[in-house]
Amino acid sequence: MFSGKGGVGKTTISCSFARYWARKFPDERILLISTDPAHSLGDVLLTEVTDNALPVNDLPNLSVQALDAQKLLLEFKAKYSHFLELLVERGSLADGEDLAPVWDLNWPGLNELMGLLEIQRLLSEKKVDRIVLDMAPSGHTLNLLRLKDFLDVILNSFELFQEKHRVITTTFKGNYKADEVDDFLVDMKFQLAEGRRLLQDENFTGCLVVAVSEPMSFLETERFLVSLKELEIPYAGLFINRLLTADTLDKDRYAEQQNLLAQYLKIAPDKPVFTLPQQQVLPLGGMLLDSLANQIQTINTVELAPPPIIQWPNKILPSFSDFLAEGCQLIIVGGKGGVGKTTVAAAVAWACAQHYPQKNIRVISIDPAHSLGDAFGQTLGHEPMMLTPNLSAQEVDETRVLDQFRADYLWELADMISGEGTQTDSTVNVAYLPEAWRQIMSQALPGIDEILSLVTVMDLLSSNQEDLIILDTAPTGHLLRFLEMPSALGDWLTWIFKLWMKYQNVLGHVDVIGRLRGLRQQVVQAQKKLKNPQETQFIGVIQAEAAIIAEHIRLTESLAKMGVNQRYVVQNRYSPEAEVEGSLFPKQTIIRLPRLPRSVEPLTRIQCAAHLLFEFEELIAHNS
Repeated sequence: MFSGKGGVGKTTISCSFARYWARKFPDERILLISTDPAHSLGDVLLTEVTDNALPVNDLPNLSVQALDAQKLLLEFKAKYSHFLELLVERGSLADGEDLAPVWDLNWPGLNELMGLLEIQRLLSEKKVDRIVLDMAPSGHTLNLLRLKDFLDVILNSFELFQEKHRVITTTFKGNYKADEVDDFLVDMKFQLAEGRRLLQDENFTGCLVVAVSEPMSFLETERFLVSLKELEIPYAGLFINRLLTADTLDKDRYAEQQNLLAQYLKIAPDKPVFTLPQQQVLPLGGMLLDSLANQIQTINTVELAPPPIIQWPNKILPSFSDFLAEGCQLIIVGGKGGVGKTTVAAAVAWACAQHYPQKNIRVISIDPAHSLGDAFGQTLGHEPMMLTPNLSAQEVDETRVLDQFRADYLWELADMISGEGTQTDSTVNVAYLPEAWRQIMSQALPGIDEILSLVTVMDLLSSNQEDLIILDTAPTGHLLRFLEMPSALGDWLTWIFKLWMKYQNVLGHVDVIGRLRGLRQQVVQAQKKLKNPQETQFIGVIQAEAAIIAEHIRLTESLAKMGVNQRYVVQNRYSPEAEVEGSLFPKQTIIRLPRLPRSVEPLTRIQCAAHLLFEFEELIAHNS
């Protein structure tokens, strides 16, 4: 498994490594598969990649596949929906057919859940000899790996549903004979246990973490390794990508690189650290990917470099307009992982706060692998921290929001579905059903972070506490899932209301339905706000690399279909030698942000970026 911070080269190294394995083991079947909803395997391999495993032209023993969560869901439905509908009937007041609409809802965590089940199937069926997994960025990789515990609880809850059925059958018939649902539960438990065993077996599985020698990548990698240890996922080594081999090209970056390399060697001293040099040409296609594999080296020691003389870049027009003067209330900053979204979000927030000292500005990270605090050089948490008298920053903690969400809606919803406190009370109901549904609601449902991030932002927008909110988002695939969330949440609530209407004489619980209707009104307002160009702006961030540009073109098309306004694209780390063609984004203004100095304090870099992105007079020109 290859994972790490977005934009560090996971896909490139995964592809290179898969080709290396295919050459080294010509008699074995190798599968390269991506679990990232915004994968770029095809962009790197220069070949078409689909949800079917297709062999690579020059290496027939290597197949490549990208998971299609929707297709996997349909296959899952065809195979298991009968059993799940029976369990729902046995575990609630609803009929099995009431579950049918759930399959058609755009529910959160689908990519992670289907991805984990497919990985477990591949591991247990052993239809290939070796698998290379190109994972989503670290935050969403952890969401996927944590699903093992979630599925354990779900199966335990289903077991309670079935136990109720066993008790009732025994009560009326005097005995019980195992049925097809019992067989289904045994099979699913075995598959889950076997998948867990293989994922946690260091002789079978290894997670290779990809990073670059930059502060935000180092800090995220450090946190990621701690999480892997907690999840008992074997960590196999570290790839440090895009290293300068000498200080002649960029003394500032080289000095920072060497200092961080020394720190990388300390965070996991018992595992190998591999290095890859900066490539003159992007390693796209088989020949260059094979050449990249031959350049891998290991390091044990690092020679530090002296700090350089700081050189500040010059402003390049055009600049951003005055968002607050235009009535903007929400700015969403997004793009592929590692392009500099967090830096741009922080700089926009800083500039607006400086220009409007009387306005309240909030910058929020909704990426599960938060790095907003790293950008400001501060330790941030769920509670907003004041960075200046009018600028606050926070990193949404989905655990905190989920606790409140449960208190507001989920606990009572669990009681309602189980039938507790209704006219159908019985010893059997009380013994099994509420406990089972509360177990389900006690879990951090897969993908819940997108819902909870949306709820957090909706609450802030509706309360009018802030004049402007800037969102630092997850990489592309999960950003799109967040933007789809108002429609999806609206659909789920509609389904719950229909279910309640059908059984309202039995269910009761009018209060929670009233609160859910209030939530739906908030969702409708959020939808309107997201699609109102006067109130919401999307800022895309790119760099001058083919794979990054290709992904952002696809993102721009998706945003247009959703009705989300995108006026600007920021080309980060701009240099005249690598200028993105304006014709690629004809409806957007390209803002050019030059490379920022490396060997300075984090906040100083943000202040410099703010000056370069805006024409506000009070932003001090650091290069003056």
